[in-house]
Amino acid sequence: MKKSWKSISTMCILTLMATALAACGGTKTDSTTEGSTKTTDTPKDTPAVSKEVPTLVWWTIGGQVPNNFSKAIDAMNAYTAEKIGVKIDIKVASWGEWDTKINTIVNTGEPFDIMFTNSGKYSKQVALGAFADISDLVQSETPELYKTIPQKVWEGTKIGGKYYSVPTYKDSSLTQYWVYDDKYVQKYNIDINNIKTLQDLDKPLQAMKAGEGKSFYPLPMTQSEGLNGFFNDYDDLTLGFAPVGVKADDASRTVVSVLEQPDVMANLKLLHQWYQAGIINPDAPTKTENQKGRPFFAAQAFPGAEVSWQINDAVQKYDMVQHYGPIYTTSTIQGSLNAISANSKYKKEALKYLELVNTDPKLRNMLAFGELGVDYKNVDGEKVIERTSDTWPLAAYTQGTFFNLAVTKGAPVDQWEQVKKLNDVATSSTILGFALDIGNLQTEVANCQAVWDKYKYELITGASDPEKMIPKITAELKSAGMDTIMKTAQEQINNYFK
Repeated sequence: MKKSWKSISTMCILTLMATALAACGGTKTDSTTEGSTKTTDTPKDTPAVSKEVPTLVWWTIGGQVPNNFSKAIDAMNAYTAEKIGVKIDIKVASWGEWDTKINTIVNTGEPFDIMFTNSGKYSKQVALGAFADISDLVQSETPELYKTIPQKVWEGTKIGGKYYSVPTYKDSSLTQYWVYDDKYVQKYNIDINNIKTLQDLDKPLQAMKAGEGKSFYPLPMTQSEGLNGFFNDYDDLTLGFAPVGVKADDASRTVVSVLEQPDVMANLKLLHQWYQAGIINPDAPTKTENQKGRPFFAAQAFPGAEVSWQINDAVQKYDMVQHYGPIYTTSTIQGSLNAISANSKYKKEALKYLELVNTDPKLRNMLAFGELGVDYKNVDGEKVIERTSDTWPLAAYTQGTFFNLAVTKGAPVDQWEQVKKLNDVATSSTILGFALDIGNLQTEVANCQAVWDKYKYELITGASDPEKMIPKITAELKSAGMDTIMKTAQEQINNYFK
């Protein structure tokens, strides 16, 4: 995944692997992480923590917790307690609150054992000392986990030559798709296979708007995502900060001010035109959750992803067309990571749990699909499942590899083989392998991020006029230290590739 909203995109949008939307809920449980206190984040009937079997706190992202959430977790815990002597207490931050919640947990030192993170946050969290160095431990304690994930993917997680997370081996290269509700494709005779650019989208989006009326928005957006994949052409150096990057195909590896690039400005102007024309919903800069059944959206995805979207959104048919990629960047590899708290007293147990997630198909399916017999049923052992509800909240792309996960009935039976092929044929960013070391840039990065956070929602949803806002934003970013970030990044890149 490439950018933070891409990842969150990939988080917000990749609902093949997510199975619902909204906020989390729950009641009291005793956390077993060192220094923890009673919290109110898990369902009422979560079992008491066993003195013999540690219960790990795992913070992740997802949708609204359903009534059977604790029963599903109980079933997982019964299985893993017997297999490896470990249980899990999964805490879910909703798509809309995830950024704020995870920042708060890291900044305040709230206890946890495992945390989902991505390239938009990972390097900053490592710099803050939030995560444990697992470089030696993952090889000595969980050799099967280390062997299961390709070395290229492990290398993409390194910061300062060390591993601070377990990467999710999946569509680790990035492939971008346009996704259309087929009923509008048929109604407006949209030639979906010849739409490759934002400019190509203008005609069909305008046609839908004209035909469906004032309150219909062909391109609905949320604040944190905007248009998924908007900044794909620029490698963000794992910074998770869109205004600084290197054009992914730039052989000179020149660090640029991304917002000032002509192609980015042209696309931002088009978004603004769509916003003014009512193609984008007027509440996009403040809306935190996606609606179900969108006429059109963009997503990082892979073959068969539309099957689960159709289930989640109660849409009869989505048409999904690839228009970008596949491409590897360090950020796409870091698009889904699970890190272990530097303060956890159960580091070995946390690694063993993640090893089981990545190697055991039964646990993998339970995490991805929910309660067997309620949320899904097995069709072909643990290789093919049929989903029987649309309420399971956990996003499967955040958990573990795709390659021991069941295929959902209706998706291609060779779905995961197709994903592996996408990884195999992916091109590479010219700075693949490079991750910006922000150890001496934390003040500048924090200040620039604060500036970007002030303006990004209105800019990336089309609500503000880029011709007026880009000069203002750029000036503030420069005052906050963007030039220092760019200079240091260029020096590091030159040294890395010399």
